[in-house]
Amino acid sequence: MFKTTKTEKLTVSAIFIALGTILSIIQPFSLPQGGGITLLSMLPVIILAYRYGVAWGAVSSLTYAVLQMLVGFKTVSGFFVGDSKMALPAALASCLLDYIVAYSVLCVAGLFRKKGEAPVSLCFGAIVAVSARYLVHILSGAIIFGTWAEWFFTDALGGEFGAEMLTRYSGFGLSLIYSVIYNGLYMIPEIIFTAIGAYFIGKIPTITGAKSIHN
Repeated sequence: MFKTTKTEKLTVSAIFIALGTILSIIQPFSLPQGGGITLLSMLPVIILAYRYGVAWGAVSSLTYAVLQMLVGFKTVSGFFVGDSKMALPAALASCLLDYIVAYSVLCVAGLFRKKGEAPVSLCFGAIVAVSARYLVHILSGAIIFGTWAEWFFTDALGGEFGAEMLTRYSGFGLSLIYSVIYNGLYMIPEIIFTAIGAYFIGKIPTITGAKSIHN
């Protein structure tokens, strides 16, 4: 029976977290208020959770979350200083939800290890993990950035649909719909692309660790 050493786990994790961080910088599509489609940047961290389990994945994803804050330092610092400065509780809450919690939940992919063939189980794990991140961003957007809702439906989206949303909804309901749509513009493609990437990567046992899981 093949056993993974702690040194190997640390080495593989360091490589995968670094890879995910580099891939997160590559954004073919980004939104002006934050968020963008990356080049499968979450997949390496998802693979770590799938390969080594939820507990190890939690530590890996938390490390990745901290690195994401450093990569997005310009955005994060804008919460506290400058023209985009927010009230301190809101700024701290945004850092917690949009970075620490949003990326840490990727560890739930580890729940799918030993759940059938690797390509399929890793694919489902990726869908659940990235969807969990999407839900966190929805919550953050609705609670913290809900004041952007009226602008979004009036100026950014506009048209009949935007006017209808402003007519039918107000308050938290409008903020929630705004957050679902805004974050969905980049998170739904991320879910789809990550799931597809996970399926094909799942066919490579040396990456997913499937051999060590099933033997």
